[in-house]
Amino acid sequence: MPADSPTGQANSATERQMGVWAATAVVTGEAISLGIFLTPAAMARSLGSSTLLVAVWCGMAIMTLGGALSFTELAVRNPQDGGEYLYLRLGFGPQVAFLYAWMAALVMYPGVAASLCVGIVPYVQSLIPIPQMLIPAVPALILAALGAINYVGMRLSSRLMTVLNWLKIPVLIALVGWAFLAGHASSSNLLPLATRRAGSDPLGLAIAGAAVSAFFCFGGWWEAGKIAGEVRNPQRTLPIAFTGGVLLVTALYLLVSIGFVAVVPMQNIQSNTAFVAQFGESLFGASGGRVLSACVILSVVGGLLVLSMAVPRVTYALGKAEPIGPLGVFARLHPRFGTPANAVLLQTGMALVILMLGAFDRILAFIIFSSVVFLALTAATLFRGLAPKAWWYPVAPIVFIAGCGALALMLIASRTIPSLIGAGLVLLGLPVRWLMTRRGVAPTELGNAASEN
Repeated sequence: MPADSPTGQANSATERQMGVWAATAVVTGEAISLGIFLTPAAMARSLGSSTLLVAVWCGMAIMTLGGALSFTELAVRNPQDGGEYLYLRLGFGPQVAFLYAWMAALVMYPGVAASLCVGIVPYVQSLIPIPQMLIPAVPALILAALGAINYVGMRLSSRLMTVLNWLKIPVLIALVGWAFLAGHASSSNLLPLATRRAGSDPLGLAIAGAAVSAFFCFGGWWEAGKIAGEVRNPQRTLPIAFTGGVLLVTALYLLVSIGFVAVVPMQNIQSNTAFVAQFGESLFGASGGRVLSACVILSVVGGLLVLSMAVPRVTYALGKAEPIGPLGVFARLHPRFGTPANAVLLQTGMALVILMLGAFDRILAFIIFSSVVFLALTAATLFRGLAPKAWWYPVAPIVFIAGCGALALMLIASRTIPSLIGAGLVLLGLPVRWLMTRRGVAPTELGNAASEN
């Protein structure tokens, strides 16, 4: 692999600041976020069986591990910032890669960030009394603070992200441990293991819904590829981060799911948000809600730090690869801080716009289908002349692509209109790119054309 990647970046060893702990924290950070407190309860209520709950988590873990092995290979071969954008550009060309970057930088990730910031507000309120008139400003303040942290330096954001995301792991283990050691959990709540509870959803719909929920709970493990240009010794660090992080997330979701159901029986779970209060009160009495709120805030802020640090690297890579029209401005590093400052400002600004429009829920509903398709395409780049000589190839990418295909079919069957609208929003990137290049050929394409003649 040459020193310079197709994105034109050439991160030297002295510029790489993230070790194994930080890179693994990126893999686990977004996956262990708000979903770990809400999704297991919803899955348990829908599936109605402890065995089915464990089976869905394990099945999704196998699929995710296949994706992690595939993304590890791509990241090790291309240890530069950009992640999926870079891999799709190598495998399918600049147009497909641009569509991914268009979706990720302008719509999907800003929508995810806005949604998490709104979701965290009730938990902040339970700890800090906030005047009613100031509550709408809280998500915007969180977004602005995250943007400022990533604007002023990679070292600061990386250290803070690493500390918070590793801290929440012993906190979650301690919660489940306390539930069993203090006698709040009962194994009888897990029984019967296989028989489904009355009132559970129809089996096919329950498994399909739980699989989609589990997939997006695991979501975010792929973010480590976006910051690969910041990772020290990527050939060693990235495999540990991807595979170790996914295995750690799997273990925690299994542990937490079993602990939750052992404390609050499936038949008593009323709703996702109410479950957090139920679980907290069962463990800590009247103060339980506040304790769980602190845990939720810790988990969500850690995930937001991953998002705000990783996503601007996609825009930065796009600007380096295609410095056409306004894109070139995103390829510049801050002269003092050395960060992709303009890309950080774009990410933060788009999240604030989406927040003000109140459109994050609709945007996420629209983009879920397209995001799954891009993940499958990313793994498929290994079949585009990039086949590795590894023990897991081609089984791992096939398992991941098949899993993504099944999820995409479920999504388009159950959410047909939002999925099609989302695909249309993504495809709007094609005329946008054409408009930016209509006065001339993009520099990278010009170079490719010259080499072919």
